[in-house]
Amino acid sequence: MKDNFSALAKEYSKYRPAYPNDMVDYILSFVKERNCALDVATGNGQVAALFSSYFKEIYATDISSKQLEHAVSKGNIFYSRQPAEATGFNDKQFDLITVAQAVHWFDFDAFYKEVYRIVKPEGVIAVMGYGLLQTNTESDKIISRFYRDIVSPYWDAERRYLDQNYKTIPFPFNEIYTDRNFVNTFTWNFEQLAGYLQTWSAVQHYKEEKGTNPFSLIEEELKLSWQNNNKQVTFPLLLRIGKL
Repeated sequence: MKDNFSALAKEYSKYRPAYPNDMVDYILSFVKERNCALDVATGNGQVAALFSSYFKEIYATDISSKQLEHAVSKGNIFYSRQPAEATGFNDKQFDLITVAQAVHWFDFDAFYKEVYRIVKPEGVIAVMGYGLLQTNTESDKIISRFYRDIVSPYWDAERRYLDQNYKTIPFPFNEIYTDRNFVNTFTWNFEQLAGYLQTWSAVQHYKEEKGTNPFSLIEEELKLSWQNNNKQVTFPLLLRIGKL
């Protein structure tokens, strides 16, 4: 698994969007028991925190100690630094395993083998993510140019799985198919928008290679468009749910 986010742990915690309660409720509707859950590649612990009210224990792992330093603190969440593909958990331990905006970085075969080992019979795995944000027409044109032209060469190859809405990832489970479409909408000031865009891994790769921040190429234009519009941000959400 790649670690593209340790250097931005604080910003990631501050600017990355959360997931809505209706999506959490939908995932939970397929979970038979609610004793023990695992959030893999937890980052700042936002998903672990969302599910913590519903389970006796939540375990959350990440390969980045920097990310874990900024993780949400809850009495029933237990964080540890572990790779997704080889954990120290017991066989058949978890009722639910979640992965948010991270499965595309994993060694699929090794991770799914580990899932089969540690999830309970009839346990559930939920893979979540979000696609390219949508705003107003004027700002969308600027963000699209930033995404597809300016930083496009600097995306890791794995980014394609998000662009393909996670439909092309291997998923060797009894899949629960749904026609539900989830979105999350926020009202953001320009600092929040700018902060989020600069957490993109492609932006970090660009900065490492060129020594400059590509966001500066669109900052003033985007700021003006943001001031002239409704400041609404919508994320299309990705979700695949499977049972063993």
